[in-house]
Amino acid sequence: MVAPTEALAAIPAELDFVAAGPLLCAGITVFNALRNAGARPPQLVAVLGVGGLGHLAIQYSVKMGYRTVALARGRDKEALARQLGAHHYIDTASQDPAAELTGLGGARVVIATATNSPAMNAVVGGLSIDGKLLVLGVDSQALSVPPLALIGARRSVQGWPSGTPIDSEDTLNFSALTGVRAMVETYPLSRAPEAFARMMSGSARFRVVITPGS
Repeated sequence: MVAPTEALAAIPAELDFVAAGPLLCAGITVFNALRNAGARPPQLVAVLGVGGLGHLAIQYSVKMGYRTVALARGRDKEALARQLGAHHYIDTASQDPAAELTGLGGARVVIATATNSPAMNAVVGGLSIDGKLLVLGVDSQALSVPPLALIGARRSVQGWPSGTPIDSEDTLNFSALTGVRAMVETYPLSRAPEAFARMMSGSARFRVVITPGS
């Protein structure tokens, strides 16, 4: 493999390669999105989805000083969300997420990591004045947001990719400093096809890292 020097990022000594790997994809995506979203601590930040991106977004949000609420379908993710530091949990299967967020004062930012457009549509009404729905999860189904839901409270919808190598280094350094870590499953290189299949099936919790050796 040949990589241009401008694409490289230095890994701090406090992180081993297994810890650093997922932070250079899922980590930078949520970290960089969150720090550029326009919220200021201790405003309310909501994380929609407690998966590969979401479990990192919760940690970053808490470590940045935001009052953090996790949203997911069902109660099975609540214990994990609270273990990761979430101050509130909303079960979108049994609760109205917009109403619950409004009851908490409204979210300045919703980080939408779930790949589910209807779930994203459902939280728009829970944004505060000048609130922002920041879309990271990719769904083929279109978002459907009524104009009045945006106009009255000056809300907005924005997408976010990842970032530059400097952003990657900031992600790694912040993670090393604050203890943010991805939950990973490791596989040796000899089992790479099995690892890839597990990741693509959605069964991995939450990121698969392939290591050299046995």
